[in-house]
Amino acid sequence: MSDGISSGEFRSGFVALVGRPNTGKSTLLNALVGEKVAITSTRPQTTRRAIRGIVHRPHGQVIVVDTPGIHKPKTLLGERLNALVAETYANVDLIICCLPADEEIGPGDKRIISEISGSIPLIAVVTKTDRVAPSTLMTKLESIGPLAQWQEIIPVSAKKDFQIELLLSLIIAHLPEGPPLYPEEFVSEESETEIYSELIRESALELLNDELPHSLMVTIEEISVGDDGKTPMIYGKIFLERDSQKQILLGKSGERIKEIGTTARLAIEKHRGERVFLKLHVGVESEWQRNPRSLEKFGF
Repeated sequence: MSDGISSGEFRSGFVALVGRPNTGKSTLLNALVGEKVAITSTRPQTTRRAIRGIVHRPHGQVIVVDTPGIHKPKTLLGERLNALVAETYANVDLIICCLPADEEIGPGDKRIISEISGSIPLIAVVTKTDRVAPSTLMTKLESIGPLAQWQEIIPVSAKKDFQIELLLSLIIAHLPEGPPLYPEEFVSEESETEIYSELIRESALELLNDELPHSLMVTIEEISVGDDGKTPMIYGKIFLERDSQKQILLGKSGERIKEIGTTARLAIEKHRGERVFLKLHVGVESEWQRNPRSLEKFGF
């Protein structure tokens, strides 16, 4: 186990967060970066892209890559997300396997650990430690040890900011020596349109409960400036897979889509630090998760 690095050394590199869906990867990414760069939700498959967050410290720079949850795919989208994860963790300096403290180690976890075990160093991070008793956590830590040749095993709580800074120092200790790869002002590679579409999708996921999580896809159709010459005008479109799903999204008298729009607008305003105008439309892209042409249209 490492306890730090020698003074004067600067280290930098790429670190992939991998694990099953809902193991706390995106929440951990945000905690490591110190601000929100990835949306979070209790819904499975919330993360659909490899999202890079950049962490700057005096002795190192960490590019943390949040990946979609590895799962047994039921659609072409699921297959492509799994392939994206495999491609991502094959090209990093360190892999972090996220294992929630409040769930048993299952076949899915063991399959993932088997897949990622190889030449790239591994760190096991036990997430969501705030949800379990100390005795339960100790049992969890003991069960993880024999599963792989871990460089480190560390329990954290992103929600409580427990051991996040310690995890960062351990990560940096396992990165190669090298210069910073990004300017200090960079915290993410996400474009503005990607950020807006994700914030809209996050708002929809939370307000729709379990009704339409997988069917939702959000695109930004236009960004312009209002008649006042300064107010950003953002036009987004929420795609569904079937016409019959429209009423669920719209809600009675359109109240639900209005609520989604208000919540998303406030999130975008927080991100930008200024007021914006947001208009949402609803469209249908039939069975887009299974349609190669639709997936290419949406960037998958």
